[in-house]
Amino acid sequence: MRPGNRLRPARASLRWKIAGLAAATACLVAAAVGVLVHVWTARDVRDQARAQALNSLYAAVDVYRRTGALTDGAELDPAELPAELRHPADGDRHAAYDGRVEGNLGPSVWAAQRIGGPGSRVLAVQINMGPGLSTLRRLDVSMAVASLLALAAAVPLAVYGAGLLGRRLRRVSETAARISAGDLDARTGPTKGSDEVADIAATVDLMADSLGRRLRTERRFTADVAHELRTPVGGLLAAADLLPPGETEDLLRGRVRDLRGLVEDLLEISRLDAGAEQPVRARVPLGAVVSEAVTRTGLDTEVTVADAAGEEAAQTVETDPRRLERIVSNLVVNAHRHGSTPVRVTVEGPTVVVRDHGSGFPADLLLDGPRRFHTGAAERGSGHGLGLTIALGQARVLGAELRLANAPDGGAVATLRLPA
Repeated sequence: MRPGNRLRPARASLRWKIAGLAAATACLVAAAVGVLVHVWTARDVRDQARAQALNSLYAAVDVYRRTGALTDGAELDPAELPAELRHPADGDRHAAYDGRVEGNLGPSVWAAQRIGGPGSRVLAVQINMGPGLSTLRRLDVSMAVASLLALAAAVPLAVYGAGLLGRRLRRVSETAARISAGDLDARTGPTKGSDEVADIAATVDLMADSLGRRLRTERRFTADVAHELRTPVGGLLAAADLLPPGETEDLLRGRVRDLRGLVEDLLEISRLDAGAEQPVRARVPLGAVVSEAVTRTGLDTEVTVADAAGEEAAQTVETDPRRLERIVSNLVVNAHRHGSTPVRVTVEGPTVVVRDHGSGFPADLLLDGPRRFHTGAAERGSGHGLGLTIALGQARVLGAELRLANAPDGGAVATLRLPA
């Protein structure tokens, strides 16, 4: 069972999220600027055309009144004149927008003024906005090209900057994962900058320091207590041998043996926590070692040794037989104590499977792993005790993988996979 792997859920890379956000922001900014420039330029083109039309009309009216001739572009009562300019007040100049497009002409702005009294004719001037709008279209194309070039330059920069941030965050995440997996010496170390990521890294290191001190204090306390209890427990066991045979002697001897087993378990856990355990490897027949470990438990357990094809086999492995026996015996005892019969042990290749037919492992145990000083018995609270904790610790010493699961048809399944 490897709880550290649960800290790596599937997720999209932060680098590409930031790059996508930068690209979307650049697109929005480019679109907003393009729209604003287009609107302002279009309004400016229309205003310039209107001013040009009114100025041209002023000059045309002046020439017409003095000479009776029409300047270039000036017309009297033109047929295309917009309806709102056909009846202007006498002496007033008016302008109107005409959106019609005919060939290369249009849209345009008309300016008109009545010449003389009522019933007199209307002098009008038309200013074509086509050149100005053509310039506007070229400006739009230039803005689009500039926006694409800016986007092409911004995205790689955003990817690079996000990569720097992502690498710093990944370093902190990897350190936290190593700490959660039990590496109390893992540290992020100094990080560049003085931003929030540096604060997070420093906080993780401080947390690791504090956690390491507390765990070392707890381990020293456990080891000290176990060592101090070893001598009086040995004395109790020797004193029990002096009692006369009988029910009281048997009860006391059993309780003292249980107490001695607990002390030995505590000492073993303290050594595993301290990393002081080293395997003594030898090539041994896996099936024989497992069968011997099951026999020593004295519990009714079915053992099957088979190869991948299901036939009898003598698989040999290079491991520490004493630790392997310890793991198997703890799993078998746990299956009988907290599960239901029949309990079956299957050896197939380098894999040992211990299966019972009880209610299975509790959900919190499968999620968080076994907890010390807790047992699956209802009167002792939820969870499991030292047996599974020791089995997991010894499996790590052997470089093996121990997985705890529940069978689909009910029952707990513990799978020990030894290294090839």
